[in-house]
Amino acid sequence: MWIDEGVAADIRFAGDMAAVRLVLEGLSDTIDVIVQPDAARRKRLLVADMDSTMITIECIDELADYAGIKAQVADVTERAMRGELDFEGALDARVALLKGLPASVIDQCYAERVKIMPGAVPLIRTMRAHGGRCVLVSGGFTVFADRVAAEIGFDRALSNTLLIEGDALAGAVARPIIGAAAKKETLLAELDGLGLSTDSALAVGDGANDIPMIETAGLGIAYHAKPKTAAAAMACINACDLTALLYAQAYPRREWVDA
Repeated sequence: MWIDEGVAADIRFAGDMAAVRLVLEGLSDTIDVIVQPDAARRKRLLVADMDSTMITIECIDELADYAGIKAQVADVTERAMRGELDFEGALDARVALLKGLPASVIDQCYAERVKIMPGAVPLIRTMRAHGGRCVLVSGGFTVFADRVAAEIGFDRALSNTLLIEGDALAGAVARPIIGAAAKKETLLAELDGLGLSTDSALAVGDGANDIPMIETAGLGIAYHAKPKTAAAAMACINACDLTALLYAQAYPRREWVDA
């Protein structure tokens, strides 16, 4: 049955979901397959990562570019997102390298580098228009996340505070750090506040620090993700943009809210 003809379809089946997913995901590199129960299809809560999920960049790497050390910082970011390094320690190490960078670079970086991920706006605004709650939870920085959340239309944003001394970065992040545990805890706390079960939640991210929330949500999505994250997720989006998450919830194009 078509959701949107020629673009997205529902195929109903009986049997083991894991076995069906294994078969279908290997059929094409240009089609994304989401195997899920038919019940509780439309989610009441979405919890999303920011960097490389709701925006196209890793903000800390781009800040490092203004300091002339992007390659050094980006290598650590990649290893942390692949789950090869402790997230908190890797964040501290990278932020320390930015000490002394003019704070004015933050606004410059936002204006020049931050691009909203294709599909992010219709995803969030459509879910909210249909009664859903959407929360941005980022291991990145408030100076970016608060603006990204407002631009896309999230209900709430939670992220790390990049410390500033005078007119320059202090080379440190305020405690507590928002990492993997905090992302999961936020999802559970939001569900509790809404009186909902995990079946009602959708979580999406790309890095290893997103794994706990992805594993906890009723529908956990790895978006153009690192291998460990993809392996932990219920489904992977590798070909499409974020509107695939609307099709996963059976929202046809005519029901999307773009602005």
